Amino acid sequence: MLLDQLLERLGEPGTLALGGLSIGVVFGFMAQRSRFCLRSAVIEFARNQTGGKLTVWLFAFATALAATQLLALAGSFDASTARQIAARGSLSGAAVGGLLFGVGMILARGCSSRLLVLAAQGNLRSLLSGLVFAVTAQAALTGALSPLREAIAGLWTVEGGTARDLIARTGIGHGGALLFAGVWLAAAMFWARRQRVPTWGWAGAIGVGLAVAAAWWFTYAVAQRAFDPHPVQALSFTGPSAEVLSRVLFVSSKRWNFDIGLVPGVFLGAFIAAAWAGELKLEGFQGGASMRRYIAGAMAMGFGGMLAGGCAVGAGISGAAVFTLTAWVTLVAMWLGAALTDRLIDQHPADPQPQAPTTPNVVMPTA
Repeated sequence: MLLDQLLERLGEPGTLALGGLSIGVVFGFMAQRSRFCLRSAVIEFARNQTGGKLTVWLFAFATALAATQLLALAGSFDASTARQIAARGSLSGAAVGGLLFGVGMILARGCSSRLLVLAAQGNLRSLLSGLVFAVTAQAALTGALSPLREAIAGLWTVEGGTARDLIARTGIGHGGALLFAGVWLAAAMFWARRQRVPTWGWAGAIGVGLAVAAAWWFTYAVAQRAFDPHPVQALSFTGPSAEVLSRVLFVSSKRWNFDIGLVPGVFLGAFIAAAWAGELKLEGFQGGASMRRYIAGAMAMGFGGMLAGGCAVGAGISGAAVFTLTAWVTLVAMWLGAALTDRLIDQHPADPQPQAPTTPNVVMPTA
């Protein structure tokens, strides 16, 4: 098997880093072409618009759930040892962190994964916001913001194991979870036809969802074969962004892992997609007020993502794909925080937003 050959040649750290890089390239390419973005989906839903952005997100979400549960049914993946289920979790952290992340992605005009994709195609606003996001996440993990994060997370905790596993708690089994995902996938197909979502919109989103499932399978397969213990994990951008930044700034003796390949891989994949489509373009800020907004949003996302235990992809899709309780709480909180912030700030009567066309046929990128 190819994986066994890679482990023999590269060792476990090298194989994990290569896998993270490869899956990251696929995710970045597909996310760039599909304009996959939770912020855009929330805004479209909150404003009762039909531009196809919600459908794109739903394709990625449902595909990730369906593919992950298919792997579980086939016996090729088991999430029981993953941190999102096995470790003690925080419901207060999921709720508060999710709300903060939702607020932040509206202010920064993109979630953490979207900022990375936009930075790769030349958006300097997203590049700065991504750096601020990573610094804040690291500060929340081990720095000055760590005590505050721990205090909020300790308000309401939940034991690991079946207490966090919604499949076990509800008794639906992997078959029921697959049926749930299938319903939403069918809904996405229906809406894609009605809204005339372009091919790259739905196909790219499916690729994003498959990349999430591939990450779960790959890290599980390596953990099963490795001599040393390795975590079973999936796509996420809060912890990995902080780790990559710390390794760039400081000499580290830590071994390579999946995360160290993931972030550069996503950047590379998005860059290739943008170059192929002729969409590379340098963009900057339009004044001090805009910069303040982006920085505030990035800080809210960095702290919120670390508090919640994941970002819009890490908790909102990867965690939801294995039906962990805290991930679903985080996802709902992100939607609420983003919708409320959009209504209070971007839909303020003093600054009305233009109405979207009633029958758009192109999924436009976000800034």
